[in-house]
Amino acid sequence: MNVARLAAVDAAQAARVLCELREATLAGQRARIAPRPVIEQSWGRMLRSGVDPERDCRSRPLSSDEVRRRREESPLRHVLPVLREGLLSVADVAPHIMVVADADGRVLWREGSAAVLRKADGLGFELGADWREDVVGTNGVGTPAVVRRPVQVFAGEHFVRSQTSWTCTGAPISDPRDGRLLGVVDVSGPLETMHPATLAWVDSVAKLAEARLREMHVASLEGLRAVAAPVLARLTGRALVVDRNGWAAAVTGMPYVRRVALPKSLAPGRRWLPSLGSCAVEPLNGGWLLRAEDEPRAGAVRRVVLDLARPGRCSVTVTDAAVSWSRELSPRHAELLFLLAEHRAGRGAAELAEDLFGDPSRTVTVRAEMSRIRRYLGELLQHRPYRFCDDAEVEVVLPDDPRDLLIQSTAPAVTRKRNATHDGRGG
Repeated sequence: MNVARLAAVDAAQAARVLCELREATLAGQRARIAPRPVIEQSWGRMLRSGVDPERDCRSRPLSSDEVRRRREESPLRHVLPVLREGLLSVADVAPHIMVVADADGRVLWREGSAAVLRKADGLGFELGADWREDVVGTNGVGTPAVVRRPVQVFAGEHFVRSQTSWTCTGAPISDPRDGRLLGVVDVSGPLETMHPATLAWVDSVAKLAEARLREMHVASLEGLRAVAAPVLARLTGRALVVDRNGWAAAVTGMPYVRRVALPKSLAPGRRWLPSLGSCAVEPLNGGWLLRAEDEPRAGAVRRVVLDLARPGRCSVTVTDAAVSWSRELSPRHAELLFLLAEHRAGRGAAELAEDLFGDPSRTVTVRAEMSRIRRYLGELLQHRPYRFCDDAEVEVVLPDDPRDLLIQSTAPAVTRKRNATHDGRGG
């Protein structure tokens, strides 16, 4: 059933159909229609995690001071004009509100129709409120943050009963510098105000916001490049200047690299970095000066922890001697690193293409993604075939329920692993 089209034609009928679907599914009965896959998967996560569909339970909203602090620290503050221009221009014609939440699902901004804002207050959709999926069920803020793609949740598709008079459409906004989730922008209102094109509309505006963040990053690198030029001109040997996120502004004595993986808390002094080896690290206005040293690095145990335990928030942590750094992974990079951890002897490009797409000819895509991964894992990843280096200790942290393994992934190899592990548990 095309829920969006039915809601546009007859909102009342759509609400009734979705209510019947929800009641039948939660009662363990077969409904006349099946839930949409993204909704069915979300409901499954809610049932497994114990969210009560009949009772809205959540933590207290953040204090006004904490909301203010998070606003000041969030990169999303820079794209509010883009979001407002794109999403609030028709708020009076089709009553709705725009909600912007951070990566923790906390509502930081909320604007739009006064009447709809009052209704939102009754739902607890207020500043500082926690709208993570595993706290308040399937919704247009928490669910897009988990699956990392735009999601529209109509009326009875909400898991918790108190939200079933509401319709939400949310899209994630990621940091173009590292793919890290910054938050979600959501358009919400009564079911009858939603249009079939709302999902594409919200997604387009979210992409405009990401494009604006990308422009700001390029401009900041240009400024850092002007600072770096006279510094590098006085140096001999291999050196480069990077911003606080490791993006290169200028290099000397070595081939250009786009980005260097940095520890979470980088400090001046001698440090080891995956792509450069031993380096002298010096602070620079807006970034770091990294001077690569030629002495061989003393042997050390290198440990790689691939954390897949949190749906939609996968990360890799590397520990080498006294240095430890972490990076949040895009869904594709999480898939690839999981496959390499499963196959320590290595996988060729054609084998990885078969694993990911069921098509061994898609090697160009695989090689491009592996090249991006090697930019931050450096010598920890080898090729021909692609594999973790032999002396690396690799640990994979899996979710408690096997069905939550890389839930956004449709890769054949991941799906087989997910189903095999679940069947092995007797579920």
